Amino acid sequence: MDIIIIKYLNTFPTIVLALIIAGMLYILSKGADILVDEAVGLSVQWGIPKMIIGATIVSLGTTLPEVAVSVFAALKGNPDLALGNAIGSIIADTGLIIGIAAIIGKLPVDKMTIDRQGKVQILAGILLSVVCMPFFLKEGKKVGIIPQWMGWIFLALLVLYIYISLKWAKGSKSEDEEASETQKTAILQILKMFLGIVLVIGSSKVLIPSVEITAIRIGIPQSIIAATLIAFGTSLPELITAITSVRKGHGELAVGNIIGADILNVLFVVGSSASVTRGGLLVPQNFYKIQIPAMLIILMCFRYFCKNKGGDVINKREGLCLTCIYGVYVLLSYVWI
Repeated sequence: MDIIIIKYLNTFPTIVLALIIAGMLYILSKGADILVDEAVGLSVQWGIPKMIIGATIVSLGTTLPEVAVSVFAALKGNPDLALGNAIGSIIADTGLIIGIAAIIGKLPVDKMTIDRQGKVQILAGILLSVVCMPFFLKEGKKVGIIPQWMGWIFLALLVLYIYISLKWAKGSKSEDEEASETQKTAILQILKMFLGIVLVIGSSKVLIPSVEITAIRIGIPQSIIAATLIAFGTSLPELITAITSVRKGHGELAVGNIIGADILNVLFVVGSSASVTRGGLLVPQNFYKIQIPAMLIILMCFRYFCKNKGGDVINKREGLCLTCIYGVYVLLSYVWI
């Protein structure tokens, strides 16, 4: 099936491929949107606080595009695309999306969430950076590699994180939630969640070969494409969720979503991608120049902005700072090809 798709896409000119990529990214984001909406509807009925919803259920839904893209890329033998998408998504989520959300509206920071999930977010970023270092050498090459067994460890840590988050949720008092006027049945919500998953996976199957063909034609390394354009595209669900949350006065949902998405990009996306490849995920050398340092810098800045006022709000100036860091990162990514 994949071979047929690739052969068919090769017949299109580059401009048409660009339109196909845009269309698939749109379907990808809409599929994740449907999944998130229905998951939030179910979780509200269960009485789970918004901040916990954002850091667990919502982030699980909005991270599905990254998981689908990276796993398919890894299975097709493109580890730089898989890893670049995960790292790039962390940078886009924390820099661009939090930055935009803080600029356009109020972005409250819940101290308890920062003290709990926020620490896991930083530790996950540091763990990924350490694992990417060239400790596990392959055939004498001085490149990093995330071996398959490390992917399984990441997935085990993911299960542990979800378990601990559920315990935190049980210990939290439920926030007031506005009940929907039209109550949907649980069966209908589950069916719509399934539809969202189908849209995410189906569009990813077309998106990956389209990106590969386009990258080859225009001479840009797949790792750079993954860490910028595709990472931004697969982060659209987080962006949409953040903007909608801020406009409705629920900025804490956006913060929780991004924190959870960053954690899942490490444990879920990288873990899944590495676990399905026998040879592991190779780390391109250019990642040591810009991708990994940028990820750590932007995570540290986000952490500082959340803690420097004792956990109040991320203001517009801080949001602008995060957005500028992301802009510099994108510029350097294309300059240092």
